[in-house]
This record gives sequence, C-alpha cells and structure tokens, in this order.
Amino acid sequence: MAPPMSANSFLSALRGEGLNVVQVGDWRTHNRNHKGPWGPVHGVMIHHTVTQGSASTVRLCRQGHDALPGPLCHGVITKDGRVHLVGYGRANHAGSGDDDVLRAVIAERGLPHDNESNTDGNRHFYGFECENLGDGEDPWPEAQLDAIARAAAAVCRHHGWTARSVIGHLEWQPGKVDPRGFTMNAMRARVAELLK
Repeated sequence: MAPPMSANSFLSALRGEGLNVVQVGDWRTHNRNHKGPWGPVHGVMIHHTVTQGSASTVRLCRQGHDALPGPLCHGVITKDGRVHLVGYGRANHAGSGDDDVLRAVIAERGLPHDNESNTDGNRHFYGFECENLGDGEDPWPEAQLDAIARAAAAVCRHHGWTARSVIGHLEWQPGKVDPRGFTMNAMRARVAELLK
C-alpha cells in the first residue's frame, strides 16, 4: 500500500525523468478530495482526451464540465510532449472499474479482462490525459509518446513499481476505448526500457 507522493515530489519526479512540465494555476490544491479519499495509490492510468488544441484541452481537463467537474486528471500531455499539471489529489479520471484488474495491478501481473465496474479508480490511480481525438487516425507524435512513457516511468520509479503498474482506461472500465492509436503493451515496453 503506497501513500500518494507529495505534490512537490510529483513535480520533481516528472522533471527528473527529463520532462518539460508546465504548472497550471493552483494545481497542487485543485482536487476532488471532498468526494472521497485519494490513496493508497497502486498505478498510473493513461487516457486520450477526444479533443483538439492544446490550450482548450488543458482548460477542459482542469475545469471539467457540468456533468464531470475538474480536475479530470493530474497531468495533461499535449502533442508537443509537455506535461501540464492541472490538479493533485483525487481527480475525476478513472471512474469505477474492475476489482480484478486492480488486484492484478497491485500484484504486477498480467491483466484480466475488465468485465465489471465495482471499484473506485479515482482513489487508486494517478491519471494522465493525452491530447488526441481518439479516432484511431489522429497521429501520436513521438514527442508525445515519449512524454507519456516518461511520465508513467517517473511515478513508477518513485514508488518502486514496474511497468505492469501502468494501464489504459480501456483495461480498467468496460466500454472505454482509450487510449486509441497505440497499444498499452507497447507503452508498457517503453516504460520498462526507461526503468532499466
């Protein structure tokens, strides 16, 4: 069981992995902690935004919308490879997912098929939203893919986790398809290389 790292440690971990980090407003205290606990943390979840345009994407992920208040993640990874920190603490990104998947992430073993939504993921996962239309055609620039891997590796390195602690939203919650355009196995391979 791992308590979440402090906001300052999170920032240092990301910078230590060589990332270009943009701090957005009061990100350190912008969270949904009044809705429930954050932690213990067990992994990193990767999403795509279904948006276009970095500024509007960052704004949406920070503020959210009427049906889903922000922050919608901890960091937004834009196509240029920058990581925009928009919140820290509980964030509306993972939703309810499969307890069998959570147990597999904790044990760092192969993931079972997600077939139920019975566990609060916002409590247990760091979340990165990645700017992409999510249609399978919008390209993923190498700078962005590298930043996704480095952001995940930064969190894993801090907690002593392997790449098996990195999952996609589609592996957590039935019906989700994100991220679309690369496979999570390929992303975990990138993370594993960084952690060597």
